[in-house]
Amino acid sequence: MRTATIASLLLLISCAASDEPITEPALMPDKSPFVYPLALWDERVSGETLLMLHITERGVVDSVRVVMSSGKAAFDSAAAAGAPKLRFVPGRKGDRPVAMWTRVPVRFQIDSIRYGK
Repeated sequence: MRTATIASLLLLISCAASDEPITEPALMPDKSPFVYPLALWDERVSGETLLMLHITERGVVDSVRVVMSSGKAAFDSAAAAGAPKLRFVPGRKGDRPVAMWTRVPVRFQIDSIRYGK
């Protein structure tokens, strides 16, 4: 949780000196890059991992942190491994694309894997 708080504070500090509107990164729809861990699938276990992703001004994930664990290391690892394959419309400050952090929940459910806000 501390990483998320620090990232949020840094974003607020960097934006406080400007009246330019801030737009958060938007996840682009695509096939899920997350692979359900086979052992947990066989056991019919579900879970959710909350990730903090750093999105570049080009919409690419360049850093991944697990903010809240699912309680299963295999889910957390699968979420962190798949996250760099996600693509985003970059965040903006006014008219400029800027790098920023965003949270993405990854839900592992037997019927499907869901991600996004």
